[in-house]
Amino acid sequence: MTPLLLVPLVVLAQVVLVNRVPLPGGGAPDLVLLVVTWLAMTRGPATGALLGFCAGLLVDIMPPAAHLMGQYALALAVVGYVAGRGVGSPVATIVACVLLGPSLAVALGLLISDPRVTFTTLVEQVPLTIAYTMILSPVVLWATSRGREPGYAT
Repeated sequence: MTPLLLVPLVVLAQVVLVNRVPLPGGGAPDLVLLVVTWLAMTRGPATGALLGFCAGLLVDIMPPAAHLMGQYALALAVVGYVAGRGVGSPVATIVACVLLGPSLAVALGLLISDPRVTFTTLVEQVPLTIAYTMILSPVVLWATSRGREPGYAT
């Protein structure tokens, strides 16, 4: 499946399905972050940043978005670039991206004085999002270790 189809489908699945699953603590894994990380690791930093920006922009405009447009696009663009460059081993890259995505989104919210971003968000929601996303991150490691780009048959 090509990224032009995969990214919108994952954004839709995130908003319609994953965000509605009642997990303990009220958090949810970030599938969009994982897909951007996977695509960037297999396609490089420039493509990763572009895919991250586009995926983030889709998340920003998808209802029930209540934050400034471009906030998540910037966060995922940075994640895509970092994943494409790599920070050592694939495991270290995935862990860095899973930590960076939610942290950067909250930092941007604090920087622009988003009233929804509070200390409670920082200490309760961000760790839950990171934990749930980290639980699903071995799928990205498996996909990147297969040594092929998404959308191409082996």
